[in-house]
Amino acid sequence: MKKTTGFLAVLLLTISPLVMALELDAAKAQGLVGEQLDGYLGVVEATPDAVALAADINSKRKAAYESIARQNGATLAQVGALTGQKVIAKAAPGTYVKAPDGKWVKK
Repeated sequence: MKKTTGFLAVLLLTISPLVMALELDAAKAQGLVGEQLDGYLGVVEATPDAVALAADINSKRKAAYESIARQNGATLAQVGALTGQKVIAKAAPGTYVKAPDGKWVKK
């Protein structure tokens, strides 16, 4: 039984990020969330699921940005801004991104 429990734990840890990515992609495709210049996910349409997803993703992004900033002698804002530029450039056509004027626009 212990082998099965361990296997399931590893399986869940492996699948969880994949499910999150699918949820994020679906939320972007539905126009619920979009990428922002600061490197964080923004809520375009404030449904409870979109708000919860953005909070979860942003919490994980912040932790990653903090680690990268420490390793490179940069600020959290610098890492976020650089990431924001990259994710907006890679955003799929038809998804929302926040323009410098603060308005949501479809890419």
